[in-house]
Amino acid sequence: MVSMTPAVMISAKGRVRAVAVSVAAICCLSWMRGASAAQQPREIAEPAAVQARFTDTDRLNAIRRAQVWMPTDIPSMNLKAGPPGPGSFAPEQSVSCDYMVHARSGHTAKFWCAVTPEDVVKVRYRPHNGEVYAQVAATRLFWALGFGADRAYPVKVACRGCPQNPWANNVGAKSRTSVFFDPATIERKMPGDELETTHREGWAWKELDLVDEAAGGASLAQRDALKLLAVFVQHTDSKRSNQALTCLDEQFRGVQQRSYNTGRSAVHAENEECAHPFMMVRDLGNTFGHGNVFSRNVPSSVNFEKWSQTQVWRSDGKAMCVGHLSGSVSGTLDDPRISEAGRKFLADLLVQLSDAQLRDLFETARFTRRDSAHSVDEWVSAFKHKRYEIVKMSCPP
Repeated sequence: MVSMTPAVMISAKGRVRAVAVSVAAICCLSWMRGASAAQQPREIAEPAAVQARFTDTDRLNAIRRAQVWMPTDIPSMNLKAGPPGPGSFAPEQSVSCDYMVHARSGHTAKFWCAVTPEDVVKVRYRPHNGEVYAQVAATRLFWALGFGADRAYPVKVACRGCPQNPWANNVGAKSRTSVFFDPATIERKMPGDELETTHREGWAWKELDLVDEAAGGASLAQRDALKLLAVFVQHTDSKRSNQALTCLDEQFRGVQQRSYNTGRSAVHAENEECAHPFMMVRDLGNTFGHGNVFSRNVPSSVNFEKWSQTQVWRSDGKAMCVGHLSGSVSGTLDDPRISEAGRKFLADLLVQLSDAQLRDLFETARFTRRDSAHSVDEWVSAFKHKRYEIVKMSCPP
């Protein structure tokens, strides 16, 4: 048994790094609830770092035993409402919040805003930012099928104290009145502490091959199904930090969570290793387009022409059952080979989604606001065509 004691660091990106095994609750095996760290009223606090005790050996041990999927009742999943529970928002709900100063991160427009002093959320905005739409659709698809992802809610935001363009000027003159952002998307983390060492965050897709079913980890079928789902949605921005290794112990213990966004649990026993490590995908903003070298937003995020014309499988002379996903410079997944077990596992999940659920998925994500030239019915038809590519394929044993 690996000996660990709780230690938490918050990075400049505001992401809680769980370097020990302090975890948060999730409801109904589908991470329906979320969490949030206490924040200062106007600026996100950065507490002093605590010496890490989660080692590379601990991390490898957690990956070997990690799961990647949990069963859900797919036909009953409400893709319009999305993940329910504390901190959820109805589609197009108007949300008021107070602007929070936060270090700039990533390459697309976002800012942090306090719904209450204890509940700070990440907000993506701008009509031409594909991630505003793609993050909603992709995370809800993963959630409905039983794979791990953050929660994303399509809303309208009235931000008190915001600059007119907080992404371009996050420390400049603030507005004396509310600044309105429509469309906007609020994101909440999937509950569960992230398990990271001081020099390594997230995970690379090749590390799925380190998972050992004999040690209690996910099966090859489940791991390959996750890879194939990433191909299906064209998850082009697959750098390590866009995936997370989390601990879900409190889900099984039934301990109530403390907050919305951080995943830190209220109760934790010292010197206890994580019994339920889980590998999930954190950022799915560059999806429903086509993978490209630099993960450019226009071709990779909610681009109907690119997504509908990209085949699921490579057909250029490579071996059968190689997923068609062009690699990016910082990405860690491209053209993965898929086993027959993995193909069948994902196919059996996808066929359970009804046409009504698919319409809800694309309507709620507001895809036609990103691309008015193509209707929701066209997106549904493209989804079903790509699903059929997976269903009809037969991979070598």
